[in-house]
Amino acid sequence: MKAEKIIKPANGYVMFFIVLILFIGGIALAINTENPIFILITIIAFILSLGFILVNPNSSKVLLFFGKYVGTVKQNGLFWANPLYKKKTISLRASNFDSERLKVNDKLGNPVMISTILVWRVTETYKAAFDVDNYENFVRVQTDAAVRKLASMYPYDNFADEGHEEDITLRSSVNEVSEALEKELEERLAIAGIEVLEARIGYLAYAQEIASAMLKRQQATAIVAARHKIVQGAVDMVDMALEELSKKEIIELDEERKAAMVSNLLVILCGDKEASPVVNAGTLNH
Repeated sequence: MKAEKIIKPANGYVMFFIVLILFIGGIALAINTENPIFILITIIAFILSLGFILVNPNSSKVLLFFGKYVGTVKQNGLFWANPLYKKKTISLRASNFDSERLKVNDKLGNPVMISTILVWRVTETYKAAFDVDNYENFVRVQTDAAVRKLASMYPYDNFADEGHEEDITLRSSVNEVSEALEKELEERLAIAGIEVLEARIGYLAYAQEIASAMLKRQQATAIVAARHKIVQGAVDMVDMALEELSKKEIIELDEERKAAMVSNLLVILCGDKEASPVVNAGTLNH
């Protein structure tokens, strides 16, 4: 048998009263008749009491008979089965697993620190009990392996200025990366009868040895992008100023004076500091 088999043992409450009557009756008969043979009834009652099975909510009992799989009890309550059955408890509750922070190389070879948060539960008790040695340890090991593989498939971030532009990155494509991680874990954990409810990246950062360098690089990229926006806006404003002056015939400017005006406006608009105004009380040439 290679699949889970759901069984329902005998009612445990009925057997409880039967065992209780045998236990008390055996002691009473042994005392009243002073015949020790009735002690056997008490011993039988004690042996029968070993067959009780208590199944809590969202829990299960896997039953074995001398190494042979008998079945799994998933229904909640008190049951009774063969006292020789070996009982193994497997939880069906959803469990959280927060992996350790692993140092791995991304697709571009940059070392990053990454961890994942996994929500899982057992759906097939036979596979969890017999197809793997320890299903909880199996989840931990396979999760670490899946995270290492995932991190090597995608870059941490886009580097378009260096010719490395990706559609999916670890930092910005959270949903796509999570879906890929869930799919990878489902394939790995299916052998243990485990269902993946959710898998998310819990921590993501550059490794300490390159974190400061990457921070400077990101700051430089942001400064260049901001400067590009400022220059583009300044050019538009200068063009608008020249067009309005010409349209309203406020002043006639030759090419040399236009060039001087454009230069002054660009310096003012693109400068880091505020410009200090200079009042010209003479002519345009002084």
